[in-house]
Amino acid sequence: MTTQISKLKVGQVKFQGMIETVRDKKSIQFIVLKDFSGKIQVTVDKTTHPEIAEVFSKLLTGSTVIVEGELVKSDFVKLGGQEVLASSVTVTSSALEPYPIGPESNIDQRIDYRWLDLRQDKNLLIFKVESCFTGAMQEFLFKNDFIEFHSPKLIATASESGSEVFEVKYFDGKAYLAQSPQFYKQMAICSGFGRVFECGPVFRAEKSHSRKHATEFTGFDLEFSGIEGLEDVMKMEEELLTYALKKVKEEYGEQIKETFGVEVVVPTLPFPRIKLSDLYDELEKRYGYTIDDSEKDDLSTEGEKLCKQFAKDAYNHEFLFVTDYGPRKRAFYHLRKDGIPQGCDLIWKGVEVSTTAQREHRYEILKKQAEEKGLAKDVEFYLQFFKYGCLPHGGFGLGVDRIIMNLLELANIKEAMFIYRGPERITP
Repeated sequence: MTTQISKLKVGQVKFQGMIETVRDKKSIQFIVLKDFSGKIQVTVDKTTHPEIAEVFSKLLTGSTVIVEGELVKSDFVKLGGQEVLASSVTVTSSALEPYPIGPESNIDQRIDYRWLDLRQDKNLLIFKVESCFTGAMQEFLFKNDFIEFHSPKLIATASESGSEVFEVKYFDGKAYLAQSPQFYKQMAICSGFGRVFECGPVFRAEKSHSRKHATEFTGFDLEFSGIEGLEDVMKMEEELLTYALKKVKEEYGEQIKETFGVEVVVPTLPFPRIKLSDLYDELEKRYGYTIDDSEKDDLSTEGEKLCKQFAKDAYNHEFLFVTDYGPRKRAFYHLRKDGIPQGCDLIWKGVEVSTTAQREHRYEILKKQAEEKGLAKDVEFYLQFFKYGCLPHGGFGLGVDRIIMNLLELANIKEAMFIYRGPERITP
């Protein structure tokens, strides 16, 4: 096995790489090779090794090679202050034509050739950051006695409460792609698992073309029992996100700042909280934003965006919990206290990144709330979970792609996803 570029040491080396650039001079040749771990300059003396120079001169960007030679330190090399003086090269694959996309291509053109687009250094960094972030969340939850589980994505009925589901043929019947693992998270609580989480695909049949929506995305969901109220769930969420952002800053903070111009901020605890009605009062007072009273039981898109400035001005914070929504657009399984759903949205940099709630765990009340929304028949199987007792519990779901989009301040969620799926995008 050859050595990763980042682990090469001074002396004789053998490694594999993909060609990024070839610069031909009169008597010398400079090649930049890369792998997932880094880059290195390979230098070829045309007088000593004309056969190696001839090989490299015929290769296009993207071609792959195995190089042997001597790694030496050099103050003249900007790329890491070292270079490999090549003594042999073996071509393992040849690119057949120049790249069909470039820096001037728009995101949709680049997605057509996503496997090439992902070769950019900044894109590799995006997914290293995502891996670090989700890994840190898993680490935090394992430390806090959570169990990872995996729920089915083919289900017999809609997993939320509406028509935004993909229907699929299932043998002689039909099934749906899961909108979330919500029902199964709660089933795990009813089963006595206590604390569970899952990271997996989520499907939403929304014909939305906003910068933050996709028809398939990665959800990070958790649920846990033993709570006394919504505040316990909010506390778990803010501690989880703070832990993960601290890990990202430690591991990739400097690279993120250099590549994306973004300072990773590790938030202070607790995150600020505000009731929805109070938020609308503040938005009107501070920024002149008004909305019809009939719509004030939910947070508008423009109000959500203004939360970025408000959180900064009022609390010097990037995060904001908005509580006390009306029941009209809240899920039937949210526990209500004095008629108010015990849930909240977490807004980060003006974008909703999670809906958090204490769940209704009492069968008769849960059934009544489902009936109010005309869902009792559809969720009959789910209601069965609660017939045999269930501890008070709550949880939330985070959209991983949206989190990364926000963290790196990317223009569109398409940039944050390995392969984007939307109303008009089902390839590659």
